[in-house]
Amino acid sequence: MTFQNNEPNEFYNYKYNYKKALKKLMTAKNFNDFKKLDLRFFLSVLILILAFVFFYSRSENSNSDFISATVTRVIDGDTLIANVNGENRRVRLLGVDTPETVHPNKPVQFYGREASNFTKNNLTGKNIWLEYDVSPLDKYNRHLAYLWFEIPETVNKKNIRQKMFNAILISNGYAKTMNIKPNSKYANFFKQLENEARSAKKGLWQ
Repeated sequence: MTFQNNEPNEFYNYKYNYKKALKKLMTAKNFNDFKKLDLRFFLSVLILILAFVFFYSRSENSNSDFISATVTRVIDGDTLIANVNGENRRVRLLGVDTPETVHPNKPVQFYGREASNFTKNNLTGKNIWLEYDVSPLDKYNRHLAYLWFEIPETVNKKNIRQKMFNAILISNGYAKTMNIKPNSKYANFFKQLENEARSAKKGLWQ
């Protein structure tokens, strides 16, 4: 295939109208129209698209489904502030419900302070990983996520027990399960952990 090169200098000119040229590319109707495009422009557009996809995929320091973050503040047992690339996100831990300690219309509930202190002691200032489910935000614009201390090589029951903080809260009796669809990826296993904690009379199940 031979590509005509009628405007070689424009490719190197920072004032080159990429929007106009891209429109030509998108409106090419047949092979002859396509041949009229500058090969170097075509390659530059392709490179720009690939670069955008690459940097966008890395923009949140993500590894597959996991996003790197730092916990800057703990609000209560199941809510915290996490910093992701300079952006502070209010995160509500998925699948768990710890007793209230800061609700404006409710008194401090049984085992609420213990749950809040447990979360503060284990998460404040820590580098962690966030995993989202189907719906990333709730109606209060909070980020809904599972919190991992490290990325598991495989997501199995052993790693969930040991490395996911949501599961640790439940298994130690600091939280009950709370399944709100469509975010129910680990709901069945969380229920198993709750039953184990209840049987052992841990934490709030005393």
